[in-house]
Amino acid sequence: MIRAELTQAETLFEHLQVQNRQPRHVGRLVSHDAGMLEVTGFRRPIGSGARVLASDGSVCRAEVVGFRGERTLLVPLDADAPLENGIRVEPDSQANMVQVGEGLIGRVIDAMGQPLDRKGPIIAGGVWPLNGVKGNVLDRGRVTEPFDLGVRAVNALLTAGRGQRIAIIAGSGVGKSVLMGQMIAGAEADIVVTGLIGERGREVSDFLETKLKHAMHKSIVVAVPADHPPVLRLRAAARATAIAEYFRARGKKVLLLIDSLTRCAHAQREIGLALGEPPAMKGYPPSALALIPRLVERAGVDARTGGSITALYTVLADGDDTDDPIVDAARAIVDGHFVLSRSLSEQAIFPAIDIGKSLSRVMADVVPDEHRQAAAAYRRLWAAYEENRDLILMGAYRPGNDPVIDEAVQRRQEILNFIRQDQKSRIDLDTSANALIAEFGA
Repeated sequence: MIRAELTQAETLFEHLQVQNRQPRHVGRLVSHDAGMLEVTGFRRPIGSGARVLASDGSVCRAEVVGFRGERTLLVPLDADAPLENGIRVEPDSQANMVQVGEGLIGRVIDAMGQPLDRKGPIIAGGVWPLNGVKGNVLDRGRVTEPFDLGVRAVNALLTAGRGQRIAIIAGSGVGKSVLMGQMIAGAEADIVVTGLIGERGREVSDFLETKLKHAMHKSIVVAVPADHPPVLRLRAAARATAIAEYFRARGKKVLLLIDSLTRCAHAQREIGLALGEPPAMKGYPPSALALIPRLVERAGVDARTGGSITALYTVLADGDDTDDPIVDAARAIVDGHFVLSRSLSEQAIFPAIDIGKSLSRVMADVVPDEHRQAAAAYRRLWAAYEENRDLILMGAYRPGNDPVIDEAVQRRQEILNFIRQDQKSRIDLDTSANALIAEFGA
């Protein structure tokens, strides 16, 4: 009789997967101060997930972010949950895993992987660690193939490579999102993963309707507006990167867009200051600056599978200050940066890329010599005009003193017209290179 009951019990519970046979660490909430939860009896490592049982019977998810003596510090993922002193806190083993698979393509999800597009549940089929898989640095391949982004100024003068990490640096309202939309439409990618982090809620719908309208069949969008808790903004960026890593591991050419990296740093600043970290440059604690290389270094080429993540990160230059700590940290870690100029945008020159301040560090490895020489000639004329702009506009420069400056002045409109491109048009890599060589080649 007893054996039959044991057999029946085993049958009932055989579908359960017990990952850890150690006792569960169940804690109690003892403090809730400035969005930070303090829990006793909950010994879990930093980054672990937790389930906080709210007073109305619902479950509020949280994440471990630090310790204070014997107490564990958590940040709630739901800022409006009704929490009471002494409520139960349980570990959440699935919090650090991301649902991945073909079922995500064409869908819009939030930071926790829940659908936002009202198209029903997502059947993903696989999982991937939220913070990526630690690997050997030698498994990261070189960037040796060009990557067509469909924008003439980029393809010709700042040629991107497959697996490159690029920062798009600009102040507010200069055209970062429009440029990203052009690149999405023109990119030769198998999968496009977009992380809309900390933007206005209206911009999410606008981005889907205008920038991704014709690329949604191969796109995955992770969207978290600015009014969500900071930990959700960080999780959204990590989730978008994890999804891109999954498809890269399957040999796909992935285009990853994070808009914006600055909002992720702002979210980490909020958490760091709440934990008591000392503010450094412009109020950013060390953890906010350390976040950028951790996120950016996950993109690139996988030499084992042949897959790649070509990543575009928008960086907001507060007050058009290109020496902002976040701008400087991003520019130091990426493989290239496109700086957008407010003065060009005020002249209705779009995309408003300042060629002199922009750079692609892999261009020399992915284009032929003729193309590289034509780009150098263009940049030489651009630099000659910009360095002598004040003298030229005041009439203090006398023609004939320098042939390079003379040519730069004569061809100024030709130089600017080469950058101009309608946001709905696509100019491929070969056409862009041939046009540059024809106009500015030797």
